[in-house]
Amino acid sequence: MRIIQQLLVRLISLVAIFSAEAFAQSNYPNKPINFIVPYGAGGSADSRSRQIAQKMSVILKQPIMIDNKPGAGGNIGTEAIVRAAPDGYTIGMGNFAPMAVNKTLFGNLRYDPETDLTPIILIEKGPLVLVVNPNSPFKTVQDIVLAAKAKPGVLTFSSGGIGGSHQLSAELFELNAGIQMIHVPYKSGSAALTDLMAGNVNLMFDQMYSAVPSIKTDKIRPLAITSKKRSPLLPNVPSFAELGYPKVEVLNWQGLIAPKGTPKAIIDKLNAAANEALKDPQLRELMLSQGNEIGGGSPAEFAALVKAEASKWSALVKTANIKPE
Repeated sequence: MRIIQQLLVRLISLVAIFSAEAFAQSNYPNKPINFIVPYGAGGSADSRSRQIAQKMSVILKQPIMIDNKPGAGGNIGTEAIVRAAPDGYTIGMGNFAPMAVNKTLFGNLRYDPETDLTPIILIEKGPLVLVVNPNSPFKTVQDIVLAAKAKPGVLTFSSGGIGGSHQLSAELFELNAGIQMIHVPYKSGSAALTDLMAGNVNLMFDQMYSAVPSIKTDKIRPLAITSKKRSPLLPNVPSFAELGYPKVEVLNWQGLIAPKGTPKAIIDKLNAAANEALKDPQLRELMLSQGNEIGGGSPAEFAALVKAEASKWSALVKTANIKPE
């Protein structure tokens, strides 16, 4: 009889626990949400995070607080998301490098982006553009290829740091064009672009939001874009595919992520809120004006993108023997 009573007590306890969890999920969110950004304040990831968080906070009727945790190429902030409680009250921005590159680049990464995080939604993706100084003798991509083949290891390209989309775009170009150049990494993309404009390096693959204003004022010259097709913002700039390099396709992307184990009901609610936020006309106009494609879609679609990108860039990191220092 006592055994039956003990079993009944345990059963009632389990029912109570599951009921409490179900209520918490159905009542979500009932307090502020922490939004981790793995980069410093003022950068593009931070700005977009604040914009999307503001829209989602109105939809979810709870504050969403931005928490910048920069360092180690985005690894510190991304790991903080991994280590957070999977209750929906810590989410973050998952970016190109820490989600698809750094696992292979660093080797000793303390998290696996594919298994330790739950994708919520793709926010945006956008191409990069190959640019040179306006006084450069290089007028076309072919000019660069011919010069690099004539003098291997002489031409220089700048980037905002090792393992980011600036460098990887150039490495992919080198591999497909059969050339060798020298990588000159800087502490930021803006510093890399400044030195290009000063004539201290030969070329750079820059992100659209950064490059377009300088292109419009003739401070840099665009030669090609890394999307499959030309951008409406730069209709006279050919794609690498047009120029005979179809594999030189790079889209820098970012999206919302949560810790592994976050309940599906909460992920679905966050996904719905983000999809709704991405319909905002003001936000859409801003994203499009920066040369980006607006994201959206399901968690599964974002997960598939992360998996495909990780496979692509891990292969390049190994082939090009890219090291973190």
